[in-house]
Amino acid sequence: MATTHTDSEARNRSDATPSYVEVETSHGRLRGRTVDGIHVFKGVRYGASTAGQNRFMPPRPPEPWTGVRDALEFGAVAPQPMGNTTEYGRLIGWDKQPGGVSEDCLVLNVWTPGLGDGRKRTVMLSIHGGGFTSGSGSTPGYNGKSLARFGDVVVVTVNHRLGALGYLHLGDLDSRQELAPSGTVGMLDLVAALQWVRDNIERFGGDPDGVMIFGQSGGGAKTSALMAMPSAKGMFRRAAVQSGSALRLMTRELATQLAEQLLGKLGLDRSRIGELQQLPFEKIVAAQSALTADQPMAGFAPVVDGEAIPRHPFDPTAPEVSADVPLIIGTTLDDAAMGGRFDIDDAGVTASLRKRYGDNAERIVATYRRHYPEASSFLLNARMMTDRRGRRAASTQAERKAALGKAPAYLYLFTWPSPALGGKFGAVHGVDVGLAFNNARGAIAGDTPEARALAARFAACWVAFAKTGDPNTPEIPHWPVYDAKTRPTLIFDNEIKVENDPLRELRTMWDELHAKRA
Repeated sequence: MATTHTDSEARNRSDATPSYVEVETSHGRLRGRTVDGIHVFKGVRYGASTAGQNRFMPPRPPEPWTGVRDALEFGAVAPQPMGNTTEYGRLIGWDKQPGGVSEDCLVLNVWTPGLGDGRKRTVMLSIHGGGFTSGSGSTPGYNGKSLARFGDVVVVTVNHRLGALGYLHLGDLDSRQELAPSGTVGMLDLVAALQWVRDNIERFGGDPDGVMIFGQSGGGAKTSALMAMPSAKGMFRRAAVQSGSALRLMTRELATQLAEQLLGKLGLDRSRIGELQQLPFEKIVAAQSALTADQPMAGFAPVVDGEAIPRHPFDPTAPEVSADVPLIIGTTLDDAAMGGRFDIDDAGVTASLRKRYGDNAERIVATYRRHYPEASSFLLNARMMTDRRGRRAASTQAERKAALGKAPAYLYLFTWPSPALGGKFGAVHGVDVGLAFNNARGAIAGDTPEARALAARFAACWVAFAKTGDPNTPEIPHWPVYDAKTRPTLIFDNEIKVENDPLRELRTMWDELHAKRA
């Protein structure tokens, strides 16, 4: 049952209607607020605190409560290195993560158009980006109000454990084996969130049998990982990966080395592993940051432990456990433009490539210059890095999903450039995040008529896919199912079109160069 109450304080708020609303969940009663006709519940607990003896352990259900608990403010953000004040970080709102920082971070947020109306709406569960080490579901781009209204869907965003606190693999160091699951607990948190949705979302007007999971960057990698986890099977029906195709995760061997190095930073050895549960989380996060500073390529990620995550998500094949789940996969043209030197020139790009590709460096730059004669050297370099890394992973993921022959894959390329800061970032990593939520207000999208129109078309594809498994709408050309022979790709820009194997010359060049290095 859902009930509403007069909210005298809200009468002075321009962004809220004057009412509270209550919903009974499996753990207790929640009070949310109705905002512009959408019922919003923030900071909803789906798990107990992960501090103390719960640290490095699988998530536990929250303790039931009596009375009514407010769900009016965002819950805590998982412990992580904070203070991303880079130009790009500010552009995507990474410096705006409300809710404080705590190990009591297993919370989610719900936006729904209807309560107690007998409807079973499709559920769109967003998994935030930030790799496996940062971010939250409460940054501005993930606001679900517009999407809930636009698509008549229930939108859920979620926080979960990150970095060393989510993925420190102790299973091969702890002789007691008490902390054996530690390398997968951040992903097990997401499984727990899906279980909460399964058990409770119908009370919020949602359909527990109609759930789509989607995410960008790290959120896409987590979506990829969930598709290979038996414990998540059956709790989602569709999936979308935006610039985050994860073919492989961390091996036990590499993860064990990383864990030993972190223990060293903390002044511990394997005989004192139990002390990790008593340390202030700030010390663990600081040690993680110090380790990354020493080894920039070192990063904590889910571990293929043989149990919770029995295999790599999409290597050597797509996972059979999610074979019946349709999948959207995509990248942005300039994904790698989130970092690098804006003052680089073509000579600098060539010199950098020569370290890795030798005499082929000049050929690479010349080929890209022919394709992009007007691009800045910065964007030229970003496109090279994107094509040889994330774009190749996305293509491989699509090929392997299609090869199963059981559920379709759809591939897209997002080429619309962010208008921010004179367009210098191009179609940068994350430019499509808010647009999938039908949000075009952020700095990265610019809140122009052009951005709002593209957001409506992009979000419409996501909603159609969430509801039916087919992303086609009347507003776009027909988006074909992916196959490895023709490689049909929907290109999102002011003009939306389909091309077979776009950027083919660039793709085959990288395939050739990497085959030589293998």
